[in-house]
Amino acid sequence: MEHGDPNPAPDRETCAEYFALPFQIDVEDIFITLKTAHHVVWPNVVFFILVHLGSLHGIYLIFTKAKWQTLVFTYFMYIVSNTGMTAGVHRLWAHKAYKAKLPLKILLVLMSTIGFQGSVHQWVRDHRVHHKYSETDADPHNATRGFFFSHIGWLLMKKHPEVTAKGHDIDMSDLRADKLICLQKKYYYPLVLLLCFITPTVIPLLWGEEMWTAFFVAGILRYTFSLHTIFLVNSLAHMWGTKPYDKRMKPAETKSVSFLACGEGFHNYHHVFPWDYKAAEMGGYALNISRLFIDTMAKIGWAYDLKTVTEATLKRRIIRTGDGTHPSLLKENDSF
Repeated sequence: MEHGDPNPAPDRETCAEYFALPFQIDVEDIFITLKTAHHVVWPNVVFFILVHLGSLHGIYLIFTKAKWQTLVFTYFMYIVSNTGMTAGVHRLWAHKAYKAKLPLKILLVLMSTIGFQGSVHQWVRDHRVHHKYSETDADPHNATRGFFFSHIGWLLMKKHPEVTAKGHDIDMSDLRADKLICLQKKYYYPLVLLLCFITPTVIPLLWGEEMWTAFFVAGILRYTFSLHTIFLVNSLAHMWGTKPYDKRMKPAETKSVSFLACGEGFHNYHHVFPWDYKAAEMGGYALNISRLFIDTMAKIGWAYDLKTVTEATLKRRIIRTGDGTHPSLLKENDSF
């Protein structure tokens, strides 16, 4: 979804720190929150409250009414939407880690629209800013502002002025010249309504599911769960895990996030080698469904020019800046 126009942003030691420390609320915190309430994007707050309330009802329906076919379909839609975001918006368009033919581009645009996390153009712009200015005020979901802010709080507040300023400097000419991306941007919300909510509600009717059960389970709950799996890449994967490739940065290797986010949790590797289509060295297909998808598309000729890191480059970086937790180093130590 498009977010509020980023006008004056909260001081880092006011609203940002309140969101960063959600369990340490005192009178001063409440005063600061009220004082900085004009920095909150209230339509987004209301939207997220509603979808989370709807998700709670969806969880209830899973155990009381939903048919098993609906549960399988819900899982399928979650994988489809996440893969559209990770293999498509992230690895193809944000990082140009591989090239795709038109049929694959169309498929990925549709898949990512099911995820409803912003148009390709918007998401790529924010992500390129994130990589270029990671963990600074120009980073849209700056992890130094706390777990809550980097997870979802950044979507509830107006952008820091630095995010806006640096965002204007990011080269987006490749996407502006892409007619498919421009078309999705123009008709984004009607497409979201159709693909993210109407389609998951209608298809389960084919096997006799109740409409509202389908809406809350395959629509709302699936959407909300998918959001949080991707959000974890910005929050948890920037705070917890090993750093076998570069110990100087916050992004870390977090396998649990990779499992949930279709391969995006090997984040230390990704921030060191953002142009690698695998976005990981380890884990295999089980923890990297996005790689499996891209490799499959390459086999049928829809994906090509897949970029990756040479073994020599990888080894040099592990030795030079890693934290010593890479399996190859551990094996060497075990041999002594």
